[in-house]
Amino acid sequence: MKFVSECSLSKIIFQLQSKEITPEKLIDELCDKLEKWDSKIKSFLPEINRRERLHQDLKKLYFKFPDPQDRPMLFGIPIGVKDIFHIDGFETKAGSELPSEILQGKEAKVVSKLKQAGVLIMGKTVTTEFAYFHPGATCNPHNFDHTPGGSSSGSAAAVAAGFCPLALGTQTIGSISRPASFCGITGFKPSFGRISTEGVIPFSRSVDHIGFFTQDLEGSNVIASILCNNWNVDLPEINKKPVLGIPEGKFLDQASSMILYTFYQTIEKLKYKGFTVRSIRAFDNIDEINDQHKLMNAAEFAEVHKNWFTEYKNKYHQASIELIEKGRSVPIEVLNKAINGRIQLREELEQLQREYGIDLWISPSAVTTAPLGLDSTGDPAMNLPWTYTGVPTISIPYGLSGKLPFGIQLVGNYYEDETLFKLIEKVV
Repeated sequence: MKFVSECSLSKIIFQLQSKEITPEKLIDELCDKLEKWDSKIKSFLPEINRRERLHQDLKKLYFKFPDPQDRPMLFGIPIGVKDIFHIDGFETKAGSELPSEILQGKEAKVVSKLKQAGVLIMGKTVTTEFAYFHPGATCNPHNFDHTPGGSSSGSAAAVAAGFCPLALGTQTIGSISRPASFCGITGFKPSFGRISTEGVIPFSRSVDHIGFFTQDLEGSNVIASILCNNWNVDLPEINKKPVLGIPEGKFLDQASSMILYTFYQTIEKLKYKGFTVRSIRAFDNIDEINDQHKLMNAAEFAEVHKNWFTEYKNKYHQASIELIEKGRSVPIEVLNKAINGRIQLREELEQLQREYGIDLWISPSAVTTAPLGLDSTGDPAMNLPWTYTGVPTISIPYGLSGKLPFGIQLVGNYYEDETLFKLIEKVV
């Protein structure tokens, strides 16, 4: 391992609340690590006087919440934020060469919500250009020669390196689950619409999800309860082990033989622990699903960039240019079919779950471990249908495949994110 560092959100919350550590000391410890290692990992956008600015922000936080007994749960926790989110006082570049002044907007609702919960902004994290495929400079903290995944590359790498205990990202195909797997951390993508996308530069409005990274499942549960709309805190305890369903067939066949070998080893361990695991034929039309999702993404990406692209085409990377030009040619009837297909496929999955008594779907989080090189962020095929249907997913680290992290992806029912967390507690 090149550089990974312990930085559990739930542990840090406890340490701050029990006064084992002060917010001032936490800032200095995280800045020390960042200053020593991020010149190699490149997870955060550069910022002059970051440490001093954070200490000033902390003073403002003390002024905002003067009573120690009345401070919110995340008081003093520094977080990373993917650079497609607008934050008051920060420039938004979205990993692009476009003039930053045309990209600015009102602070993202999710950022304001976290600030109200007491967080400090450690800084903006590196993203691929407009959250598409052209990568930034970020390396995988486990091995600097490998990609951290994308498009939320900087956020995932920052959490894995221990530069911050929480970082925001987005997922339109696989940009939470895949980098979480590559970097050996926890990545949560909620049900579509449960976390507001307001104040975030869109990619594809029909499937953009706000999600986040932590090193620990407990910490993810805390953040989900804060950010997800109408979180049910009174959900009863679940005493039984969940029945797990493997979506066998063409979907799973997209994964590499090495990943499938590691995945089925994991399944055998779960069976040994007493879990019921059922193999179910699913996504037989995965090629069509993949095509519909990608055409929808292209069409909606082209619409978002319509005015910017007309004036600044020469500022875009070739991959983004090709996606916009492809999106412009998508017929409206094809786009509408793809949009409508999301709910139809979700209903098909729910029917299979009822028929076979499945509580959670389980699959690898990515088709490979982190690929060698920084020219590609990896293949999101293992994540696409879950994003398309808008169901909640959590990628959790499950050891190594070869010498790099391997994650499994657990998938719940639409808008039952709370249940997903309670069931996963039985698995990990």
